[in-house]
Amino acid sequence: MNIEHQDGAHDPTRIAIIGGGVTGLTTAYDLTRPAGQERYAVTIFENAPALGGLAAGFRGRPAWEWPLEHFYHHLFLSDRAMLGLLDEVGFRHALKSYRPNTAIHAQGKNYTLDSVSRVLGFPLIPLVDRVRMGMVIAYLRYHPARPWRRFDKIGADAWLRRWMGRKAYEAAWEFQLQGKFGDSYQEVNLAWFWARVFARTPKLAYFDGGFQAFIDHLAQRVQQQGVEIFTNCAVEAIRPQTDGGYTVVVDGEARRFDQVLSTVSPGAMQRLAPDLPAAYLGQLARLKSMGAVVLTVALDRKLTKDMYWISLPKREGIPFLALVEHTNMIDPSHYAGDHLLYLGDYLPPDHRYFEFSTEELLDEFAPHLVKFNPSFRREWVTGAWVHKAKYAQPVPPIGYLEMIPALRTPLPGLYFASMSQVYPWDRGTNYAVELGRKVAGMIDA
Repeated sequence: MNIEHQDGAHDPTRIAIIGGGVTGLTTAYDLTRPAGQERYAVTIFENAPALGGLAAGFRGRPAWEWPLEHFYHHLFLSDRAMLGLLDEVGFRHALKSYRPNTAIHAQGKNYTLDSVSRVLGFPLIPLVDRVRMGMVIAYLRYHPARPWRRFDKIGADAWLRRWMGRKAYEAAWEFQLQGKFGDSYQEVNLAWFWARVFARTPKLAYFDGGFQAFIDHLAQRVQQQGVEIFTNCAVEAIRPQTDGGYTVVVDGEARRFDQVLSTVSPGAMQRLAPDLPAAYLGQLARLKSMGAVVLTVALDRKLTKDMYWISLPKREGIPFLALVEHTNMIDPSHYAGDHLLYLGDYLPPDHRYFEFSTEELLDEFAPHLVKFNPSFRREWVTGAWVHKAKYAQPVPPIGYLEMIPALRTPLPGLYFASMSQVYPWDRGTNYAVELGRKVAGMIDA
């Protein structure tokens, strides 16, 4: 709402943004660009010590030149929303492209499957099934009608098993759904899988300075545009007022705003805004998600010769889903010579790993590194850090399109934007930018 003064001037609409991740920062940026600076007074409240959400970084040692993401991150060259924002804020120069090696670890060996020729040469699948798998991926990737809404009604597991064939699906894809979604993998719909093969590229991109450099640059830009940013601030409640607007309770202090955007998890949104209508709260409650536990390990030498990303079927007996040797893509000189590995997994939020200390998780994971390098010894480890998030991967079941809560909630002036709403796309910073711009457009309509 704008309050008009007798001279015709208007007080700006006061907007609270809860969450200083990429979605919240992008919304703040769009609302306070020169055309909107006089219309909106935006304040961001971030619970963590630093901005960035799941893309935030940390410095494991003071000698590191660049921070490293808590959870492994990169961009694809098809990430148009992010590329467009980088051009606008003058940070495109910091993005560099790479073509790292990625593989599946099966029967004790690494098999690269990042090109058509390598897929067709995968020896663990009969040739006829490899061809069949390639045809299915081509259909999904190049279908001219982009029929993802129809795929929303189809289960990925059953459809892929039928059309790829059991051997190809089980060897190359089933374990990835199992690893990402746990016991819910058979519920996941085909639209989610379509989006993965449609949008991704073999070439990857990464920021000089890491994702934290981009986040810091964007935060500086929005502050220059007049946005107030507060970190280490716990938002405790969002309360609608009878005369319009909202009270946002921050660390016990009540503050008045005209509109509010919340970018927290669906579960946190239920707790913060219990005055939402029961139907909307019910939508939030029905959304399922997986958490993530990631152990970052510093070694005094390489683990693998040239592998960046290795996907790991649980049937191999390895207790994590992915091994990402970050410094096989990014030069270790930026991390004081440390060779950095991510050992990560998506897990139910009540999994025992969420209670493990760094040392306990290292004891659990480190013995398996010998499977990737027979010479590995625990003495190679010079540091370890664990990061955990109980809301890290939405689970999109059949019919998910009709389950997604609207960005504009039923309470006027209250908006909710989370990674559960970027569907059919997978979570990621590109779609956080896209979501932030979408909700900014709604607020500014």
